[in-house]
Amino acid sequence: MSICLKSSYSCCALCPRVCGVDRSSGATGFCGMSSELRISRVGLHMWEEPCLSGTRGSGTIFFTGCNLGCVFCQNYEISRRVGRGAGVGKVSDPTTCHIKPGKFFSIEDFAQAMLSLQSQGAHNINFVTGTHYIPHIVEGVRLAREQGLVLPTLYNCGGYESVEALRLLDGTIDIYLPDMKFFSPDVSRKYCGARDYFERSRDAIAEMVRQCPVQEFDSDGIMRRGVIVRHLMLPGLLFDTKHILDYLTETYGNQITISLMNQYTPMPGVPEELATPLNPKHYESMVNYLSILGQENAYTQEGGTVSESFIPDFE
Repeated sequence: MSICLKSSYSCCALCPRVCGVDRSSGATGFCGMSSELRISRVGLHMWEEPCLSGTRGSGTIFFTGCNLGCVFCQNYEISRRVGRGAGVGKVSDPTTCHIKPGKFFSIEDFAQAMLSLQSQGAHNINFVTGTHYIPHIVEGVRLAREQGLVLPTLYNCGGYESVEALRLLDGTIDIYLPDMKFFSPDVSRKYCGARDYFERSRDAIAEMVRQCPVQEFDSDGIMRRGVIVRHLMLPGLLFDTKHILDYLTETYGNQITISLMNQYTPMPGVPEELATPLNPKHYESMVNYLSILGQENAYTQEGGTVSESFIPDFE
């Protein structure tokens, strides 16, 4: 499938915010990005789930900008530092933007980045926060495959996705790695300005599972196809976590893998209630709850993960 990049961005509806901005003219929507492909980091990453990072690393491509703008984002250097107008519930004003991180890539450069990661031994090509660049991902993977890309492709996102946009990725993506961050609409409104977050992530994950219904692994235990849903526990939101685990296990059981994360790291400027790390006893209780629910395909984290060592160097 070939996509016209200019028309894809002319009235942007790639994410549920449906800004309708003509990004092809240089204007920017909530994500802070125009239609020019800007990438903040290309490199091997060892801190994904074990079936993704393996022994050689996941070949990550971090896109600049984000359609969520969570107030606690650990990658805020590249996701939120895009303008004084950027943030929860706001569209970025291009006249007040700071210098954006990252570099512009042509489609040819993008494909070569994938092939370079493959030559470095990456287990997969991992597109991180690429919701606002889905047409580029489709075209870039098509070109890279024509030039010899054989690795699985991985779509790593915040979970706030448009089903219609995800359908453009059908046949392009082999592994989906979405977050399911929030259950309560009041919580999601407060922390990312998206009261409909749960409904949108619920529908998005259903589409991802439709595209990749069976988990497949190679002889070394590296995932080749499937869906892993992440949930980062936040301080004071124990019942939000419980509702999310209930939903995922009741809906998908062991058809998917759940990654329950305790690595929440307070970032500068977060609200007071998020300024402290997660209570370890709360995390332990949810690990035990996963077991009670009968979830066999799950990743959990041990102590010592609350650290900026999980945050890549974007300089």
